[in-house]
Amino acid sequence: MPVPRPATVSDVEQLREIERSAGQLFSEIGMDAIALDDPPTAENYRMAIERGEITVIDLDEVPTAYLRAFEVDGLMHLEQLSVAASGARRGLGRMLIEHAADSAQEQGLAGLTLTTFASVPWNAPYYARLGFRVLDEREWSPGLRRIRDEEAADGLDAWPRVCMIRESR
Repeated sequence: MPVPRPATVSDVEQLREIERSAGQLFSEIGMDAIALDDPPTAENYRMAIERGEITVIDLDEVPTAYLRAFEVDGLMHLEQLSVAASGARRGLGRMLIEHAADSAQEQGLAGLTLTTFASVPWNAPYYARLGFRVLDEREWSPGLRRIRDEEAADGLDAWPRVCMIRESR
């Protein structure tokens, strides 16, 4: 069984490839702008790795899935979860989320948050199956509001988006 591990700078190019591969699914549902969007820069990944924000799972010794997460307002915010097409439907995303939940609990954080597309099957409906619930806008923390404002400025609000939470157990 694969085990989550901290990303290293040697993973950067593979992380960019995971992002590209995972994004291709969006073209199948008419969200070509998302599918064609460039992944973050190598420098962006390097900085996130240095801050300890990225966890990966390897299949056959190759990074195949990753999660970028960091603390926002007392919660672990899942910024990005991506699984390469070659690793899809193997539970890698769930493993990374459970790893983040354990890490959040160890750090004394109140749970996990994320922002995602409301009606994309592998987005909000998937997270709901993993115990997340949609936050009403009145429940958004200042940090989540800032994140949503940045997403809107980046054009992501062309499709309905939601903020979700999963409280620690």
